[in-house]
Amino acid sequence: MQTSDAATRKQYIESKNLAKVIFSYSHDDAVCVQYHPRGIPGGMMPELDSHTPSATNPTPLASPYSPWHACGPDYPHYSSAMKRRSHLRLLGATLRLAPGQSDTEGAARQWQDYFGIGRARSDLVFTNAKLKFVPGVDGLPEGLESITIEVKGKDIFDKMLDIASKEGLCGDGWVNMLGVKWYFILKDEKGGAGKDRNQSKL
Repeated sequence: MQTSDAATRKQYIESKNLAKVIFSYSHDDAVCVQYHPRGIPGGMMPELDSHTPSATNPTPLASPYSPWHACGPDYPHYSSAMKRRSHLRLLGATLRLAPGQSDTEGAARQWQDYFGIGRARSDLVFTNAKLKFVPGVDGLPEGLESITIEVKGKDIFDKMLDIASKEGLCGDGWVNMLGVKWYFILKDEKGGAGKDRNQSKL
């Protein structure tokens, strides 16, 4: 999760003893903090990143090709690779709670309280996507349930699904990769997007 205040949020989380920091990195214009998933609903390891605004990157949370420290220092090189995949856009992800747990709104509220992410009922709302929670299922572990990707261009969309079908990966409206359901949605070229006021990026 990319935010504007990863270091400040780390101080808050540690002062309240909300979660354990398992990795912390700060160098030049980047801050990265990873937290142990124990006690945090959804079975994922939360990570908060921040990049300091600069002349070449004045709005890190709004840019679709914002620098990311994990890709290394050569931004011109890896941003070119990002732009070659500009027909793909993350719309959302879904986390499944542990078996016996059903309070999806409470799970989202805990993430909001811990990490400062905007919330709408049981959804966490980012500048570019939503993170949803679904109730736990007996026999299934807590963790990542699905990812939803928007695809621009019907030819590309059809080719992706054709390849997945030939590999035997297609389920009922989704593609199975690494035990996760991937939903691909064809972009509505006529649709418009409103201005987003959220303060974190997934």
